Amino acid sequence: MITEDDLIVTKHAQEKMHVEGIAVQQIIEALGRGSKYQQTDGFLAVYSYYSVAYKKLGTKYLIKTVFING
Repeated sequence: MITEDDLIVTKHAQEKMHVEGIAVQQIIEALGRGSKYQQTDGFLAVYSYYSVAYKKLGTKYLIKTVFING
């Protein structure tokens, strides 16, 4: 199970979370339950109405950005 301690959230992602109104718990839910797509440098987890771009660093998740779909 993914916890908040497993996340490394970039400054950009923190700013986007604030602007888009996405909480840490929603990021965890997207990583655990969302559809995952491989990208050039990492992965995209799409869940409900939002997406999380991230990169796996060992057991940690580097959260690069979050955004509302659409």
